[in-house]
Parts: sequence; structure tokens; C-alpha cells
Amino acid sequence: MKTITVRYFASIREALGTGNERVSTAAPDLHALRDQLIARGGAYGEALARGKAVRLSLDQTMVADESAPLADGAEVAFFPPVTGG
Repeated sequence: MKTITVRYFASIREALGTGNERVSTAAPDLHALRDQLIARGGAYGEALARGKAVRLSLDQTMVADESAPLADGAEVAFFPPVTGG
């Protein structure tokens, strides 16, 4: 089991009502972590749903491949394709 920091931005943060949280997970990669969060249901299921345009970063590096492995202490961010600017 590892503990990671998950950050949410823009419309995802608004939908979930939080900007960040610490998550305890056995997920080996980003794909499994996203599935774990989706399984919470409700706003998580809707905001992070498969087929929905969601971008990810791992330790402040953009990630296009959700098979990127997770390490203890990692920081993962979820955000929509356009966050304004």
C-alpha cells in the first residue's frame, strides 16, 4: 500500500468540492488509480469517467499513458484539457 497526493483542477475540482487529497492505494499505475477513484461513484464517477477528456500529470510531468507506475509519495493531478489562462 502506498500513499499519494491527488490534486484536482478547474471543473473537476468544482465537481468534487476539493482541490487535493491524500489517497491510500494499492494501484500499480495511473489507470488503476483512476478506476479506484471512479469506483467511489457519485461526483467522482462522473468527473473522472472513462471516455471523458481528462488529462493527468505524475509528479508535475504530463502523462499521456495511464500505464505510468505509481510510487509511494507520488503526486498525481487530474484536470480537463483546457484550464483557462
